Amino acid sequence: MQNFTFKCPTEIVFGRHAEDQAAAKIRSYGGSRVFIVYGGGSVVRSGLLSRIECQLTANGLAFQVLGGVQPNPRLSLVREGVREALQFKANFILAVGGGSVIDSAKAIAHGVANPHTDVWDFWTGHAKLEKTTPMGSVLTIAAAGSETSDSAVLTNEETSRKMGLNTPFNRPVVAFMNPELTFTVPKRQLICGISDILMHTMERYFTSVKAENMLTDRVAESVIKTVMEKSHVAIENQEDYDAMSEIMWCGSVSHCDLTGLGRGKDFSCHKLGHELSARYDVTHGASLTSVWGAWAEYVYRDDPDRFAQYAERIFGIQDGTAEERARLGIDKMIAYFQSIGMPVSLKELFGKTLSNETINELADLATAGDTKKLGSFHPLAKEDVVAVYKLANH
Repeated sequence: MQNFTFKCPTEIVFGRHAEDQAAAKIRSYGGSRVFIVYGGGSVVRSGLLSRIECQLTANGLAFQVLGGVQPNPRLSLVREGVREALQFKANFILAVGGGSVIDSAKAIAHGVANPHTDVWDFWTGHAKLEKTTPMGSVLTIAAAGSETSDSAVLTNEETSRKMGLNTPFNRPVVAFMNPELTFTVPKRQLICGISDILMHTMERYFTSVKAENMLTDRVAESVIKTVMEKSHVAIENQEDYDAMSEIMWCGSVSHCDLTGLGRGKDFSCHKLGHELSARYDVTHGASLTSVWGAWAEYVYRDDPDRFAQYAERIFGIQDGTAEERARLGIDKMIAYFQSIGMPVSLKELFGKTLSNETINELADLATAGDTKKLGSFHPLAKEDVVAVYKLANH
């Protein structure tokens, strides 16, 4: 095993009716004035938001709500949330929704704790985050893993920049995870969420560390195989509790860092995808699957044995040279994404190919004018990013 530091302090309340414990847990973390953040209204229509509000009222907790969070969460709504939460004197932020809602709630929590700093300054590195407000989540979709992660992503509409922030202060204090709340998620969101879980795990599996980390690898492989196996069941029947519960828990495990201990992160595909979703507002999971095959084709020769191991342990491929197994494993992974209806190229993502000029602009943004490299497996300079986008541009 390689050296690592791991701390995931989020308390998990998992299973049927988990959200019924929200008021008691919020109170145990010192919350008395709860600022609730939610998305497009499904939690209103389902009655979930009303049930949580009634529960808070019955337990003597004041609350205020803010809806309207969109996929690729917007900085403007976060700033509005910070203003309203400060006026309300909130001391606990509660996200009711999926990854975009949770990321927005994290940002609002930071803004409430640091009222004299614009939250975007934390994302750009112009200010250092040193404190936050306790926040938790009632999860309604298995996807981003934000309920246990140290990361949060925001999109600045004014500049078309989508950026992530990694800090221990992003860890929620508690997450309520009832798989039944995912039963009514639109099919497309379910499929994109499944893809995001897989990508969070693979972005930790393929790194520059070549030394063996047996348990870490096997945890990651188990997450990937479980998601792939249960995905077809869940897509066929979203009310299959077993399948949805496994996928929901895999989402949390995939992004709490457990699947990458001693190996670190690559996340170059995430950075490539962020530029696509920032400019074109495409779904996050779809942006990832549209570039992964191209990225893998471009970099696998740096460590074909690693890709061959993935091919063997995920798909049972044992015959051929390491390079042959690696390539077949990449093809099998692309075929899996296709089998669940995900795009595996930019043309499938957008319905058209991108111009060379656009690709150059995206690569320039991703690498900050070729001043930084993406990832660790094969650090991507601007020319590499251009090459990957072009490989995906079919």
